[in-house]
Amino acid sequence: MATAQTVQQTRRALISVSDKAGVIDFARELVQAGWEVLSTGGTLSALTAAGVQATSVADVTGFPEIMDGRVKTLHPSIHGGILARRDEANAGAHLAELARHGIEPIDLVCVNLYPFRETVQSGADHGAVIENIDIGGPAMIRAAAKNHASVLILVDPADYPLALQQSVTVGDRQRLAAKAFAHTAAYDAAITAYLSAPAELPAQTTLELTRLAGVDLRYGENPHQEGTVYRVGNQTGPVLDAKVLSGKPMSFNNYGDTDAAWALVQEFPAEMAACVCVKHANPCGVALGSTAKEAWERARDADTLSVFGGIVALNRPVDLETAQAMRGTFLEVLIAPEVSAEALEWFRAKKPDLRVLVAGPAQFSGTEYRPLQGGLLAQARDLRTWDDLCPEVVTRRQPSEGEWSDLAFAWRVTKHARSNNVVLAKEGRTVGLGAGAVSRIWAAERAVQNAGESARGSVMASEAFFPYDDVVRLCAGVGVAAVLQPGGAKRDPEVIAAADELGLSMVFTGSRHFRH
Repeated sequence: MATAQTVQQTRRALISVSDKAGVIDFARELVQAGWEVLSTGGTLSALTAAGVQATSVADVTGFPEIMDGRVKTLHPSIHGGILARRDEANAGAHLAELARHGIEPIDLVCVNLYPFRETVQSGADHGAVIENIDIGGPAMIRAAAKNHASVLILVDPADYPLALQQSVTVGDRQRLAAKAFAHTAAYDAAITAYLSAPAELPAQTTLELTRLAGVDLRYGENPHQEGTVYRVGNQTGPVLDAKVLSGKPMSFNNYGDTDAAWALVQEFPAEMAACVCVKHANPCGVALGSTAKEAWERARDADTLSVFGGIVALNRPVDLETAQAMRGTFLEVLIAPEVSAEALEWFRAKKPDLRVLVAGPAQFSGTEYRPLQGGLLAQARDLRTWDDLCPEVVTRRQPSEGEWSDLAFAWRVTKHARSNNVVLAKEGRTVGLGAGAVSRIWAAERAVQNAGESARGSVMASEAFFPYDDVVRLCAGVGVAAVLQPGGAKRDPEVIAAADELGLSMVFTGSRHFRH
């Protein structure tokens, strides 16, 4: 049986790209190698202007582009040429059918799509965004990818050299086809995300995940696990897009812990210098100060043992004095809105392995996902702030002004600590933290033990209600003065009565903040 190569003397390539990087040189090399190049619209204009011989698709179809270019390649002369099978079992029948209709095969399709994402990001109006939904491009890509055994499909300029080889392996053809389907799937996901309401949890959705360029994780949580970082759609993230000024490459765990630290430090108003120390995704020391240096020193001293090997986030620029105050403490990551040239020079000389990151404000919104085997949990992010609450004092004793300030501070921390958690705070600093416990009384016991004598005169906050009065009695016994919790337990009256009996203030927020 005749093969495609004996029937077809000249190989034909269809090139129609929005991203024209390298396409003129690629097309020129194809022509020099004996290929016939077909093209459309702007690509055709670019090729002919560069002196590359190319044939208009309209000359192949016998039909002009219509509707402002909305319809140009959706034609049997194009899709028949792409989809015709050329394997031994089917080549005769398919090529004979092409011949009956005067259609010539197409052996290479080089297409990438209208700049939909870029148009959305530019702030263009809805009409302009809709016009940048490509129709013909995805159809050609999918057709070529389906027929990848006979047709090369190129969606990435990095793969152009492959097409110029004498032969392309079956494995490479399949890899290019998979890449092509991923390209159109990501494109459709971007369109779906744009057309969907931001807070909506639809019955069906598609996530566009793109591996972060320039990031090469050595492994995942442990050395025997592979790991990498993906961007969701065109979303940005303060840690994902942070500028790494110094230090070793970020690890899998560094990304998760740094994201947690930066999210918590953003909870504090800009007029407060705040420092957050995180270990294994949990805060281990949080403090306010009049300067970044003071905030760091107070956060460090909240738990000098746990801060070792931790992540530090500051909401103020880091100057040389602040940097030098970190001497003697081993840290994995420092993230701040700005680092002075003098501080950076000091870090590079004295702490060359420390990852020093500069990030913009966290702009949390939309949906967050958590993996399950075979699926994902999805929820709207917890964006409730202290100012959104309506705290209610439920005891006879009212908190003092200083206690109110510490309660607000402790609430910000408890919102970001893993459940079950209990936070003790005093004078704008955590003095005791119990997080990730399976029992709330165990969390309280850990916080009290962590605080020691500093518990006296502190306030306590919990992210969820107390089912019993045991936590209140424990905290009162070490001198805690005021307690903040969501309320809502069946035994609330007993818990309130215990607080009154022990002379504590108790505040209900009416807002639970589990974090598992």
